[in-house]
Amino acid sequence: MVPPRFVDVFDSHFAWVWSTLQRFGVSEAEAPDIAQEVFVVVHAQLANYDATRPMRPWLFGIAYRIATRWRALARHRRELSTEDLGEIPDGRPAADEALERDEVRALVRRALATLSPTRRAVLTMNVLDEQAMPDVAEQLGIPVNTAYSRLRRAREDLAKAVYRLQPPAIVNALAGEGLGQR
Repeated sequence: MVPPRFVDVFDSHFAWVWSTLQRFGVSEAEAPDIAQEVFVVVHAQLANYDATRPMRPWLFGIAYRIATRWRALARHRRELSTEDLGEIPDGRPAADEALERDEVRALVRRALATLSPTRRAVLTMNVLDEQAMPDVAEQLGIPVNTAYSRLRRAREDLAKAVYRLQPPAIVNALAGEGLGQR
């Protein structure tokens, strides 16, 4: 099977890669450089891509490794400010709804930033990107049972971080979004 053309992969998945990098704590200022690194690797490895497999888990694995290396650099070890987190969606909701949604997104990103990179990867791939757990485990090169264990612990850690970071009203809003413990 012929691998996809690089320009098609770039055009179809750039926004998703950008969003994924931000979920891993890459600042908006650094995102263009880190996204470029991801697509340099994609370009170099595209001939080896198994076109029978879904593209996003493969891209996620690349983005995860590059974001993890970026976060390991000492100059990037800082807490994210609310200015680094999210924008109001283009749905034009009422001002109070938009504010609450922004607060929830900022809280989730701050809470995600407290998770270990390995747990965050499993949680992001499975819950946010809706990848099947066997695909998650394969992309991360870990046993499926380890992936399930990391997911369970990531959910626990995320819930604890949310309670630690925000008042109960926001926690209740998150529970309505389905991000609480399951």
